[in-house]
Amino acid sequence: MSCELCPRRCGVDRAAGERGVCGAAGEVLVARAALHFWEEPPISGEDGSGTIFFSGCPLRCVYCQNASIALGEHARAISVERLAAIMGELEDAGALNINCVTPTHFAPQIREAVALAREQGMALPVLWNTGGYETVEAVRGNGGFVDAYLTDFKYADAALAARYSHAADYPEVALAALQTMVEVVGAPCYDEFRGQERLVSGVVVRHLMLPGALDNSKAVVRLLHERFGSDVRLSLMNQYTPVIAQAAAAGDRRAAAALAASPELATTVPDSEYEQLLDFADALGVEDYFWQEGGAAEESFIPAFDFTGV
Repeated sequence: MSCELCPRRCGVDRAAGERGVCGAAGEVLVARAALHFWEEPPISGEDGSGTIFFSGCPLRCVYCQNASIALGEHARAISVERLAAIMGELEDAGALNINCVTPTHFAPQIREAVALAREQGMALPVLWNTGGYETVEAVRGNGGFVDAYLTDFKYADAALAARYSHAADYPEVALAALQTMVEVVGAPCYDEFRGQERLVSGVVVRHLMLPGALDNSKAVVRLLHERFGSDVRLSLMNQYTPVIAQAAAAGDRRAAAALAASPELATTVPDSEYEQLLDFADALGVEDYFWQEGGAAEESFIPAFDFTGV
């Protein structure tokens, strides 16, 4: 009735139908539930991750790769009972895990659905796939429901966080949330499931390089390595796709305004800058991190948000 699920703490009465920054009211909104094959290897494996894409987002990055669901353009309301059933259906389809994408603003309902699905026999590990903009209270509240985190750490630079995500507090908020994630679920742990290495607990931290922001990326890697070492596993990504430019060209005024303010977002990240980041990580002594082959931005990691499985 006074929502404080995310760090925006906008206090709207979602139960009465009011919508906050995330765009959600009281109902759970989902855009897709299906096997997903483009996560890190111990998450997708060969059989796929049981991925549930929730609609809406408290962060609203101007360059969002999944803007159509972050803005709620593709959203179908479902009950907690249906959400629990979807988790069971994904397990039956052969998923390695249940992967909740952008779940923050539906945390209470998701926890309820996980408990119900487990009562009904669902036995897969549950992943919280988040932009990293979480409160410490919310992370602690996930204890006993969430087994592992696949979290972003987008910015060490507060000015960049303000410019792109309207969240100048992102670096400090995300760092506190990440510290709590590590405290709650521990270091990464794996098992062998149907012949595949599978993440069953711990934290994988993604960092997506942005055009012209190599210094920010280096600062993120240094911060995370010095603070957490092997307690988290890094995933350094070069798959930034300028969907904002495509949207602007198609007549999207929001995208056009954002692009006018940040024209660098119309380009991909040069391979040479990505190589510099990987070399920097190696020089720091970062071991056993995930990285992507050159040209990743040319691949399509964005599925169709067509209510498959919903």
